[in-house]
Amino acid sequence: MNQVEMGALIRTLRQEQGMTQHALAEVLGVTEQAISKWERGLGCPDPSLLRGLAAALKTDTDTLLAGSISTNKAVAGNVKKSRFYVCPTCGNLILSAEEGQFSCCGNALQPLIPQKAEEKLKVDMVEQDYFITTDHPMTREHYIPFVAFLRDDTMVLKRRYPQWDFEVRIPRIGHGMLLWYCTQHGLFYQYL
Repeated sequence: MNQVEMGALIRTLRQEQGMTQHALAEVLGVTEQAISKWERGLGCPDPSLLRGLAAALKTDTDTLLAGSISTNKAVAGNVKKSRFYVCPTCGNLILSAEEGQFSCCGNALQPLIPQKAEEKLKVDMVEQDYFITTDHPMTREHYIPFVAFLRDDTMVLKRRYPQWDFEVRIPRIGHGMLLWYCTQHGLFYQYL
């Protein structure tokens, strides 16, 4: 951690939020002089303030500690190469066209790596839809929170909840990849 880089980032993010040093100090319960000291690289915020500082500046603690905002290169990606991130604390789902740095509930998230499904979801044709079912348990501790159908340029995502039976209808728009996530075993795929 470089306190000069961190200070410059705090100043940049504070200004982007349209906040004065005084306003940021009031949010954090510190003095304006403390904010000024951090921004000049003459000190760092107490670790107990990092989460609140990150929230006030609309960033995350990892970015503050790194002292810079990492940017991803622009991509013209294939939807089938999308990355899925799931927060282990709250179950929040984050999608990205390419790998990125994401955090939720204080957890640095890693992209889920899809595994070829040994036990596939059952897929039938009903009218113009794929009708997807499974015998997978749907309990609070062990369930499938989402299923997604991906083609080169299209994604259809369906969210499921533990109290629901697992029945999903997805428009049949050609062949593609079916992905689903099990809360205990990870991300799986099968081709349709």
